[in-house]
Amino acid sequence: MFNPSRLTLARKRRGMKKRELAEQIGLTEKSVSNYEAGLQEPEITTLGRLSKALRFPEAFFFGDDLEVPSPDVASFRSLSKMTAPQRDSALGAGAVALLLNDWIESRFQLPDPDVPDLGREGGAAQGSKSDQDSQESEEYPSRVSAQDPESAAEMLRAHWGIGEQPVKNMIALLESKGVRVYSLAIDAKEVDAFSMWKGGRPFVFLNTFKSAEHCRFDAAHELGHLVMHQHAQPQGPDLEREANAFASAFLMPKASVLANAPRAAALPSLIRHKKYWLVSTAALNYRLHALGLTTDWTYRTLCIQIAQAGYRTHEPESINHEKSLVLGKVFMALRDDGMSKADVARQLAIQPEEINELTFGLMLNALKGGRRTDVESKSKKANLQLVKD
Repeated sequence: MFNPSRLTLARKRRGMKKRELAEQIGLTEKSVSNYEAGLQEPEITTLGRLSKALRFPEAFFFGDDLEVPSPDVASFRSLSKMTAPQRDSALGAGAVALLLNDWIESRFQLPDPDVPDLGREGGAAQGSKSDQDSQESEEYPSRVSAQDPESAAEMLRAHWGIGEQPVKNMIALLESKGVRVYSLAIDAKEVDAFSMWKGGRPFVFLNTFKSAEHCRFDAAHELGHLVMHQHAQPQGPDLEREANAFASAFLMPKASVLANAPRAAALPSLIRHKKYWLVSTAALNYRLHALGLTTDWTYRTLCIQIAQAGYRTHEPESINHEKSLVLGKVFMALRDDGMSKADVARQLAIQPEEINELTFGLMLNALKGGRRTDVESKSKKANLQLVKD
C-alpha cells in the first residue's frame, strides 16, 4: 500500500514545501496535504510525477515506515541559522542513511561502538549509550557536561590509546571505534554536520561541501557531543562552545601544541604549522590563543588577516578530503560478490545517486561494472576489520 509518511520524507529530503511540490506536479497544495495525511492516494499518473519531481523510485513510496531523526536528538551546529527546508533535508538524509546502514549491518559485521560517556558526574569514563530508544523517552536536562572539554579530550585520547600524536584520519579513527560516518552533500554553509545516537550506535553526518580541514573539525566537534552530551539535549550555545573546545583540544593536544607551536605567530607560520595537526589556519590561531601562547592583540590581528585573505571560506594549502574506509571496504566486498550499484539501490528502493551522496561518492567508483547475479543467495555476514595507520 502507498505509505504517506514516505511521501513526506521524500519531499522534506528534497527541501521542498508542499506548495512547491504541488506546482511541480500540477496539482493543488491541498492534494499534496491529503496524500501526506493518508486521506487520498495518488493515481498512477500522479505517482509517476511525484517520483520524477522528488527523484525517488515509485517503489519507495510503498515501503514500511522509516525512522526519521528528530531535531531534538540531532546535534546541529547552526540550528538557529538553518531554514526549515535545510534542516528537513539533512534529517531526511539521516533517515535514508539509517535505512542504508541497517541494510549494510544485516550483511557485514561492523566495529562495535567504543564511545565512552564522559558527561556523567564523577568524571570516570562510562560505557557508551546502550539503548537510544529508551533514552529518547527521558526528559533531557538542559545542562553542560560534567567534564571540561580539555579534560574530556585528554581522557578520550587516553581511553583510545592514541597519545599526543596528530590524528591522521578522523573518519578512520571514528569508524574504528564503532561510529557510523556518512556524508551530507548539501551545498549550504548553515549545514555543517550533525550527530546522534540510534539503537545504541553513534552516527556522524559530515557536509562534504566544506573544506577538508573544516570537515575534520566538524567530525571532532560531533565526537565531543557524542562523548560529553549523551545526557543533555545536544543543542544550545553552551553545548556548542563545549563541543568546539573539545574538538580543538582533541585535534591539537596541549602537550603537542606546546612542543610544536611556531615561535612567531604570524600568518605564514600558521599556514606552515597547521599541516602538522591537519587543521585550518583559523583553528590553529584559536588554539594558540586558548593555551596562552599568543596575546589578545595578536589573536585579533590574525583573525582579521585570515578573514581578509579569504581563508575562512577557502583554506590555504588545503589537504585532501577524508573518506570512509569502512564503507569503501563494504562496497568493494559487494562488487566482488557480484553486486552492482543499481542492485543496492533497487533493494532499498532509492536512486543510486542518493547512496553516492551519503557515502562520500565511494559507491560510484567501487561498484562500477559489478556483474549481475543473484546476490541474495550469496549474501553472507562478513566481518570488517579496520586497521589504523
